[in-house]
Amino acid sequence: MFRHAIFGIAGLCAVAILPAATAGVAFAVDNMESTDAPDLTSVRTKIDAKDYAGALAELRDIAEEHQQADVYNLMGFTLRKTGDFKTSLTYYTKALELQPDHKGAHEYLGELYVETDDMPKAREQLAVLTKLCPAGCEELEDLTKAIAAKGTN
Repeated sequence: MFRHAIFGIAGLCAVAILPAATAGVAFAVDNMESTDAPDLTSVRTKIDAKDYAGALAELRDIAEEHQQADVYNLMGFTLRKTGDFKTSLTYYTKALELQPDHKGAHEYLGELYVETDDMPKAREQLAVLTKLCPAGCEELEDLTKAIAAKGTN
């Protein structure tokens, strides 16, 4: 009888602890601050070398395992550089769904709007960056330059 009581208590503890333990594991997959973020060094090297096809192939493989704003932002950038504006917009939007304050995604989305002559939407992204970077930041400077350059054309 005593043995059955011990097994009963152990089983009850397992039932109470197991959901809490597995809930933490499931949450970590979507945690943007996770240290499990993919290494994008190789992708960035390919982008710097203008090897957009190579970068895109690598990013697609990474995206299968990592739903991460940086991955989607770089996919959007790479697609925009190859002229696929529609799909690029999809990935910038996904990056911002995952991380609404992602400065790089706001910059690149604004640049997409500049390239597609949608200046009101480009200025909306500039306004967002102005709020995100009250003391200034590279993303704000780059988008400001892109908008100014379009205005002189």
